[in-house]
Amino acid sequence: MATVRQTNFISVGARFSAVNNITTTSIRGLRFLSVPVHNVTYAETLEWVGSTISANKLHYLCTVNPEFVMTAQTQTKFLHVLQNADLCLPDGQGMLWAARRRGFTLRQRVAGSTLLGLLAERAAKNKWRMFFLGAKRGVAARAASILESQNPGLPPIETMEGSPRPEQDAQIIERVRAASPDILLVAFGAPKQELWIHRQREILHVPIMMGVGGAFDFVAGVTTRAPLWAQRLGLEWLHRLLMQPWRWRRMLALPKFAWEIISRPDSVVPM
Repeated sequence: MATVRQTNFISVGARFSAVNNITTTSIRGLRFLSVPVHNVTYAETLEWVGSTISANKLHYLCTVNPEFVMTAQTQTKFLHVLQNADLCLPDGQGMLWAARRRGFTLRQRVAGSTLLGLLAERAAKNKWRMFFLGAKRGVAARAASILESQNPGLPPIETMEGSPRPEQDAQIIERVRAASPDILLVAFGAPKQELWIHRQREILHVPIMMGVGGAFDFVAGVTTRAPLWAQRLGLEWLHRLLMQPWRWRRMLALPKFAWEIISRPDSVVPM
């Protein structure tokens, strides 16, 4: 295995730093099979979100895991979305493993499911307005109710069931624009949610937009998240497979990802 080293990555770029207080020299990243991942922590991500909302700019985040990387290898539109995202979070222990395997370090896993609760906590303090879109019937509303009860002062969270089908676009856009949220979280499932956000981002005019997959299910108690020890050991994928056996086809991306990282010297490079 390659020796892990603290590498001086190239700066992510001006568009990232222009709207926040984090210096350009401290925000760096890696490319995994051409998919960018920024070397950020939870604290830095929350700081960036706050500064972005204050600046009233339009930005979208992506939570990158090995499944994302492998899907992007065959879906060029998805790869384009990831490469043009304003912030790509290292969501998944597989990303940290891949970095180490190629001699680099990502400082922290920034899981979208965990970030959801942290965003709600910060939103309560700063009175940010949140909008939950998608998931199965009643799930987003249940998740919103739970987060509101856990975070006194959190402005009421707008929720809407929906899908990325074009015939629903007009209704969704009307609801979102009327609510004028600071943060829009979309649960259409990957890569549909990321493609939809990228397509509608300009007309939605929301400062922070992010796909959250099954995060609402975790908060609402529909699906049980892996215990912390399993998350720390990188076994959350196994827990999800046991809880949701139908995911086995998607899990085939994991050994393919591992093989690409191991067999290709250029599989992970600085941005």
